[in-house]
Amino acid sequence: MLSVFDQPVPGRPGLSRRELLRVGGLSALGLSLSQPHAVLPAAQLAAAGGEASFGKAKACIVLFLLGGPPQHETWDPKPDAPTDVRGDFQPIASAVPGLAVGELMPRTATLTDRIAVLRAMSTADNAHSSSGYWMLTGYPHAPRNQENAKAGFPNNWPCLAAVVRRLSGDRNSLPGAVRLPEEIWNTGRIVWPGQDAGWLGNTADPWLLTCDPNEPGFEVPALALPGDVPPLRLDGRHSLLHSVNRHLDALDQRGAVNRWDGLRQKAFDLLRAPAARRAFDLAAEPDAVREWYGRNRFGQSVLLARRLVESGVRLVQVNWTRWKEDPDVAPAWDTHASNSERLKTVLMPPMDLAYSALLEDLEQRGMLDETLVVWMGEFGRTPKINARGGRDHWGHVFSVALAGGGVGGGVVHGASDRQGGYPVEGRVEPQDLTATIFHCLGYAPHTAVHDRLGRPMAITQGSPIREILPG
Repeated sequence: MLSVFDQPVPGRPGLSRRELLRVGGLSALGLSLSQPHAVLPAAQLAAAGGEASFGKAKACIVLFLLGGPPQHETWDPKPDAPTDVRGDFQPIASAVPGLAVGELMPRTATLTDRIAVLRAMSTADNAHSSSGYWMLTGYPHAPRNQENAKAGFPNNWPCLAAVVRRLSGDRNSLPGAVRLPEEIWNTGRIVWPGQDAGWLGNTADPWLLTCDPNEPGFEVPALALPGDVPPLRLDGRHSLLHSVNRHLDALDQRGAVNRWDGLRQKAFDLLRAPAARRAFDLAAEPDAVREWYGRNRFGQSVLLARRLVESGVRLVQVNWTRWKEDPDVAPAWDTHASNSERLKTVLMPPMDLAYSALLEDLEQRGMLDETLVVWMGEFGRTPKINARGGRDHWGHVFSVALAGGGVGGGVVHGASDRQGGYPVEGRVEPQDLTATIFHCLGYAPHTAVHDRLGRPMAITQGSPIREILPG
């Protein structure tokens, strides 16, 4: 379902927004949206020098691999390193002469002429949540190397998706930004900071869709009326809610209920909007296409992301989080143990399948040139394999890949040392990655968003990575 909030309505102690939703029956529909908001004016600057890459992307899909995918077995293999560094797998040739990737990426290897690889991304932060905060927002966490970090000042910079939603607004009954299939969290369901709108306010929060698109008969709860709520009954509940809100308006002179009323209207609009319902209808995809992406939660989430950007969503972030069968010692891409076995069986095959399918599908539909695809995690893995056959946290150097949407293909920027442990050239920090994404979407680094006091804030302190952007 979509993200839920449940706070008392100001001026009405004990009356929560959830209770108000129940009055209208929306709670039973599983519907919970961030408040819609008129987009504040942004001080967007014109593209400098008429660069071909500026604003080339109409949309962006971010594939976030929780836990830290290893650079050695993906984009930066080290075949000449000792066995305890290079691992069990060999590099394979790719579509770009001289560019080798790990052998567990055979499909991706055929597409590297569409991909730009950053081999010297660095946060020097070995904690999932604080390094992840920097990667998701473009601003370093204070302090660094703090595991299980929580949201709140000074670490409340809005995430990339929230900034894009504020700048682009909502359209076609869909939000400007969506996250799925769930939030990113550490052991104990400790949700990372840097996944919401922070000081921008929750009106800019990217929608959170908690779901498993691979489930039989999948449908988004918010878009499906239960059997006991036919359209006429829905209209009746709409009228009842309107009456309740008019009563509460007289009690709430500060207008909080008016703001919530806009949220409720957005909810009903979404329920009625054919465009929104079509966007989430995975059943409309041929079986062959669904198999192409992979019949698992990640593969179907990536396919859903393609449908959403096709329907007008500006940014979709697909999070690879823990699967039900993941071991506690090495959940998702956090391969502290049995690195080779997990990569070979449960991690790389579905990733390679879904990632390559997305790039090929977008290209066949004529969408790749206008859709930026970002492959990333919060950090990489240690150069040396540990006693449990795993790799541990490593933020000093790791790899990120970008494709489509204004980025040059067949490009490698930066390099790590012979063991894949530290940058030796072309070091890039997260603020430059976010600046590059904004650039491709048509937002210069000094574009401003406004905080809740109306103060303008530049969307990034970074600079676009010119080496991967065509002139």
